[in-house]
Amino acid sequence: MTEIRTEANMNNKRNTVVPSGKDAPIGVFDSGVGGLTVVREIMRQIPNEKIIYFGDTARVPYGSKSQETVTRFSEQIVRFLKTFHVKTIVVACNTASAYAMDALERDCDIPIIGVVKPGARMAAEVTRNGRIGVIATEATIGSQIYTQYIQDLNKNVTIYGKACPLFVPLVEEGLLEDPVTDEIARRYLTELIDIDIDTLILGCTHYPLIRSTLGKIMGPKVTLVNPAYETAQELRRMLDKMNLLNDEPPKLGSNRYQFYVSDKAEKFMTFANSIIKYGILSAKTIHIEKY
Repeated sequence: MTEIRTEANMNNKRNTVVPSGKDAPIGVFDSGVGGLTVVREIMRQIPNEKIIYFGDTARVPYGSKSQETVTRFSEQIVRFLKTFHVKTIVVACNTASAYAMDALERDCDIPIIGVVKPGARMAAEVTRNGRIGVIATEATIGSQIYTQYIQDLNKNVTIYGKACPLFVPLVEEGLLEDPVTDEIARRYLTELIDIDIDTLILGCTHYPLIRSTLGKIMGPKVTLVNPAYETAQELRRMLDKMNLLNDEPPKLGSNRYQFYVSDKAEKFMTFANSIIKYGILSAKTIHIEKY
């Protein structure tokens, strides 16, 4: 068994123990399909890794739920993922990262990372005029988590949050390139354009799926920060530092990518196969309340 430390746990002076080695899978979870953008980036950037994904499709969205509820859901999912002896867990949901990370880091005995810090770091680095916009769910915006992290890095920036609650159901329904999505996006983003932000954080893992629409509306002078990409980068660095990067591709027949949901597995797989081109074959429905 190898003793390691996550960034958060080092800050708390707590050690974690990884029960499995390099060949163990990575656990990833989200409230629904948005976390697939993180999975897609992990597949691209760390191609030797095995992945266990859980999408809480029965209880989506998380953005309108209380911190207590989101934390309880997240703890159930972590317990489920740990049954696969995962070597680390990625919280691929901004709302869960904002609401539940403290509890998860406190109670989890393996490394766990969220999607907020990597995106916040990148935004603080790339802004030129110190005006950063964040679009996210109501819960993430209300938590002020991006503001807190960014201003910890650079107190001279101003963060403008905008809740965009309709983006999640539009993405979940597959309306990625649709006049309805364009119109709603313009309504949401107009005030951010008017205050001259130069950086926009896509603060929900669903949002990269409509990145082309958001980029078109914001224009070329605004840098879009995709926390899904930044999280995969952070994950790679963490695994490398802890000597947990898988050196070789999984063997044929090793069940490289496994997908689980709490409802509507067939609909989930149709959507997943439309955005991830890695031969996803099936998803299984499990009763997450048992965990």
